[in-house]
Amino acid sequence: MTGAAAGPVLSADIKSFSYDDGAPPVLHGVRLGLRPGSLTAVLGASGSGKSTLAKVLAGWAVAPGHARFAGTLHLAAGDGPGARLEFAGSDADPRLHLGAWGARVAYVPQRPSDLLTGAASEVGEELAFSLEQQGVPREEMTARVRSTARSVGLEAFLGRRPEGLSGGEQRRLALGAAIIGRPDVVLLDEPTASLDAEGEEALAQLIDELRASGTAVVLFAAAAHSLALRATHCLLLEAGTGVAEGAPADVLASPAFTRSGVQRPDDGNCPPSSPAFAGGDPVSSGSPAAEMDGVTFSYPMGHGVDRRDGLVLADASFSVWPGEVLALTGPNGAGKSTLLRHLAGLLRPISGTVRIDGRDISLTPAGLVAETVGTLFQDPRDQLFERSALREVGFGLRRLGLTKQSSRDRALAALDAVGLASQASRHPYEFSASEQRLLALATALARAPKVLLLDEPTVGLDRHGLTQLEAVVRSAAEGGAAVVLSTHALVWARRHADRMVGLSGGRLRELRVG
Repeated sequence: MTGAAAGPVLSADIKSFSYDDGAPPVLHGVRLGLRPGSLTAVLGASGSGKSTLAKVLAGWAVAPGHARFAGTLHLAAGDGPGARLEFAGSDADPRLHLGAWGARVAYVPQRPSDLLTGAASEVGEELAFSLEQQGVPREEMTARVRSTARSVGLEAFLGRRPEGLSGGEQRRLALGAAIIGRPDVVLLDEPTASLDAEGEEALAQLIDELRASGTAVVLFAAAAHSLALRATHCLLLEAGTGVAEGAPADVLASPAFTRSGVQRPDDGNCPPSSPAFAGGDPVSSGSPAAEMDGVTFSYPMGHGVDRRDGLVLADASFSVWPGEVLALTGPNGAGKSTLLRHLAGLLRPISGTVRIDGRDISLTPAGLVAETVGTLFQDPRDQLFERSALREVGFGLRRLGLTKQSSRDRALAALDAVGLASQASRHPYEFSASEQRLLALATALARAPKVLLLDEPTVGLDRHGLTQLEAVVRSAAEGGAAVVLSTHALVWARRHADRMVGLSGGRLRELRVG
């Protein structure tokens, strides 16, 4: 591997890092050295500090006035300017020039849209953005855009609008935007989230190519997935500090890993000790809880709207009954989120009918549909806007005719169901990404919906979070709700769904479970 004997290109000695004066440190006593061509896996359960560590290494969390940091960051000279920065947690600390630092240390956050400019009208423009800032000649820029798009599986998407991409496609775009500048270090926070099998395979190949060129790659994850097991070095975080490190096999064999809550390689995205849920006994007669009958849909073409070739849904039909758990699978961009949005009343079909509890919802406002249908969006921050978790979950309950006390009781019960009752007063944006997903799930549960729609619910969850998710889905199904979830976690879906339906080319087909 290139640079195997070389010194670290990026070193960090984090004595203490906290976001607010007087607050307990989020990180403390963490040391890391990243050599050229290395692959490092940083594992940790929700709240362990792994995303904060990624942001410190990337320079995102070290901006003056935003945090208190005591320690050292050292970026070796290499082919670009080096820097050794000493921080004492005071106002006299040195300034980190994020533009220059970011050109050599690229970061793809858990929420890939946070990396995208939002100003580009096409995928190709988004990829070219950083090269334009550097004054790269147009001919070279065009070649590098096409090469990068090919490496992340987006060569056929160069003319698409970034905001029209699926969650997995947006992650590929963010990865491309990060690597197109040929950085020395690439930091990937939950890189496999929302990726289909093809995307994960392409990511593994890309990481191999980056390492062969001398780039140091770091994965931050709540699961010891196959990519993490290929690491040259593994660090396990717990409560903001390293509790085990070394070869991946040694870390996974440690007592610290057993208690950490990080998903094990053989979990299949769920703890083996957690019983598979079959819900109640699905009723295959009478009125389905939700159904699509011959639904056809495509996104319109025009200014400000995603351009797509062909139909997203083509004469799609299926039914789900009370007490049934239905898993919806398919490749990135197949239209799984689009299908769920039809069931939620957020999109209207070109032709065909969507029925909830036997009623055609084509003329029903989405707000009224939400009284019967609870939805967890793929990005939970799309549905979080209140100033406390309790207010977030309780929002809208009064419209159901509940008293103030009944609304509060139901909101607290929903928070308790996802393990967040003790954090009811916290601001939603203070939660970790996985906690935000559980909080958004609680907002859907609070209305006791007859249909529960979950878009990629397992993404970013550690072992404990998955246990909470499974309990919630089991309880909802046993209570008579129909659960429809989209997922790329096929092993998890086969263990826990009553039925699986695949979506590809706009069409649905039944899949074998087990």
